[in-house]
Amino acid sequence: MTPEVVRRHYLDAMGITAWACRYQLPNARPTEACEWEETPTKAPPRERLHALLDDAPAPRTRSQPAAAEQGNTSPVASPSAVKALLGHSPAAAPTPEASPVPEPRVPPAQPAKPLNFSLSCACVGGRWLSVCEGEMSPVEQQLLANMLRAAGVLRGELPTVTHFKWPPMATAFAPEEPLEEAQEGVAAFVAGAASRQGWQLEQVLWWGAEETATDLARVMALTDGQSQTLALPVWQGPSLAALTQQASAKRALWPRLVALGQQWSAE
Repeated sequence: MTPEVVRRHYLDAMGITAWACRYQLPNARPTEACEWEETPTKAPPRERLHALLDDAPAPRTRSQPAAAEQGNTSPVASPSAVKALLGHSPAAAPTPEASPVPEPRVPPAQPAKPLNFSLSCACVGGRWLSVCEGEMSPVEQQLLANMLRAAGVLRGELPTVTHFKWPPMATAFAPEEPLEEAQEGVAAFVAGAASRQGWQLEQVLWWGAEETATDLARVMALTDGQSQTLALPVWQGPSLAALTQQASAKRALWPRLVALGQQWSAE
């Protein structure tokens, strides 16, 4: 009878799981204390079986009568013969694996900086949207109303001025695409106001469009006199703050205001 340890090794090498009770079941005899030697299995079962055959000693044969020794005796199978029957040549020594080359560490991407801007707008006659950056002061509102009346664009009082700020909540989220999200926010704000008030927007009057380095200028995306964000043509004028302080700027603007009034009447 093969010893228990050798038997378990052979069963494990052939891929046969051997089960043994390691815990005492209720109303069962106590299990004899012993040490269980657990070794991790790395090689496939067939290779471990070949390794055991290589390490196993040649079996001994019982002594035969003298007459039988003189005759032809059947040879005893050796480990190499068993491996030959299995149809596999001895396994070659495994080549050492090359140590993995550490990949260069890529620094984490810096979070995108959000755009910060605000604008004030008022719709004239439900057709033209007057826009300026920042919050329009009462003096600037009065000046805008006077210029539009003089040009024949406005009759009566200036419509209610609406203030819009971006981002609406500074700590609400970290934008992945700040410019794209800001453009969508402005477009949604204008579209929502137009839907509620029944506006039919035809043009944008942008006061202070010369300051192209601002975040609002990037958001408006002005190309060939057209705002890509609002999908509307844009008339560009000086900032209202500059007009309140410089009389020369008002005189230079007057011919353009006359042309603006003619365009309003023609449409």
